[in-house]
Amino acid sequence: MPLLDRTGLIADPFTRPTAGGDWPTGPVLVDWADIADALGRRDDAQAIGVHVPNTLKAVELAFLLPRLALVSIAFPAFNDGRGFSIAHQLRRKGYRGRLRATGPLIADQFAFAVQCGFDEVAIPDALLARQPVDQWLAALGAITLPYQSSHTGVAGTSVLERRRAARLAEAGHVG
Repeated sequence: MPLLDRTGLIADPFTRPTAGGDWPTGPVLVDWADIADALGRRDDAQAIGVHVPNTLKAVELAFLLPRLALVSIAFPAFNDGRGFSIAHQLRRKGYRGRLRATGPLIADQFAFAVQCGFDEVAIPDALLARQPVDQWLAALGAITLPYQSSHTGVAGTSVLERRRAARLAEAGHVG
């Protein structure tokens, strides 16, 4: 799958081990069911990533976060937003590694994915053919105000916070 970040298409340094094949030497991405085996096989310097279903709770992953260089969260459909919540929760728990959204997101969701803490999005080839890279990058600037608070707080005051402040100001309250 093509991999996009805020700059456009990027190379994926992570490889998936093949069943019965030699264990890769570089960064490795494994499925959630295989994470214990992967952590046991790696050398201390090898970066490990895990691909998780969007049904996994962030607390189930929390104990592994210090050992993971990448968390890839599955999006089975563009209208299934549970992965956004998982990413936001992982960032709130202090995870500083790479977060990847994987699946059929659409370009309009790219800015929201970044606000929730994703660094990159892996999308199917067919989707990239319909929505080229320039459309994804343009979508980053299309939404100038975040709908909710960012995981880092750097995105500015959210629309909801601005609405609340306006209601308080109209009612004569300060702050």
